[in-house]
Amino acid sequence: MANLIVYYSRKGENYVNGGIKNLAKGNTERVAEFIQNAVGGDLFEVDTVKPYAESYYECIEQAKTELRANARPEIKGYVEDISNYDRIFVGYPNWWGQMPMCMCTFLEHYDLSGKKIIPFCTNEGSGMGSSERQLKSVCKGATVVSGLSIHGAEAARSEAKVADWARKNVK
Repeated sequence: MANLIVYYSRKGENYVNGGIKNLAKGNTERVAEFIQNAVGGDLFEVDTVKPYAESYYECIEQAKTELRANARPEIKGYVEDISNYDRIFVGYPNWWGQMPMCMCTFLEHYDLSGKKIIPFCTNEGSGMGSSERQLKSVCKGATVVSGLSIHGAEAARSEAKVADWARKNVK
């Protein structure tokens, strides 16, 4: 069984422990790499054609507008053949209790019937929010399992926790 680790991650300005910090590598990307180290698989980063604002606060306002409009922002690319993957780890920052709408753009592009969807998110205290329910509605015919929530400020130190969780989900 092959693993795909698909994620959207925000570099640059991020909200961390009550303040804004500039991150060279996004928290979700870091967690995705920990999953790959633990269980193997291919990494794929979702990237939007129209970038989100560099300012964190402007970015989350854009995200709120997209969520309210149920938008599907255009993305730069897709995995060529997703049929090779049985398990798809889906990672994202939790914005307004949901995954960024660009992840819906990506996931709705495919027939995910029979796939195991394994969500993970980074956040500053909102946990998975309602993103698992969102995934179940977007990933028709797939099995969506309980996800892993990682506090963004702790992402860089979460490798052992992430690896343990990932290994349990590939058994």
